[in-house]
Amino acid sequence: MSDDVLSRFSPPVASWFREVFAQPTEVQRQAWQAVSEGKNALVVAPTGSGKTLAAFLWALNGLSTAGGQLTLPVADKPTVASQPGVKVLYISPLKALGVDVERNLHAPLTGIGRVAQRMGHDVPSVSVGVRSGDTPQAERARQLRRPPDILITTPESAYLMLTGKAAGILSTVTTVIVDEIHALAGSKR
Repeated sequence: MSDDVLSRFSPPVASWFREVFAQPTEVQRQAWQAVSEGKNALVVAPTGSGKTLAAFLWALNGLSTAGGQLTLPVADKPTVASQPGVKVLYISPLKALGVDVERNLHAPLTGIGRVAQRMGHDVPSVSVGVRSGDTPQAERARQLRRPPDILITTPESAYLMLTGKAAGILSTVTTVIVDEIHALAGSKR
């Protein structure tokens, strides 16, 4: 199998992936093909098939290219990428899964930054935050003042944010990832 789909990514992201993995899985290849063309994707695959990276890598590519919240508007025309606010909203039915995803995002973010630095590119500054019913009020207030690029949350917390004063930080979301959608479909969640 060829890894032609990696040519769609920025050089640091593609290089990081090639250094860490032999090649994309079929799930990753198909998901990245779709999302890189601006399409939506529903990824259904067994555990260990690379679904999480299939869901996140294109978004990480966009954030690392834009430089996260440090991106400045071009010619005084703010874009969604340059506005403070969440860019990637990850919704998980389980708080524990969200915590795992947050921890697991650090490896690609650190690796992409290291490769970018080695290649002489700007090192991306991409922030990740978690918000659930257990998030302390001080952290919630900090997220309102300085929203993370990626917000990991539960359906209930996302609902409360969308219907409360935190809705403004979600107006810049460009990517929504709903994990374990089968646990949410057909329920009040």
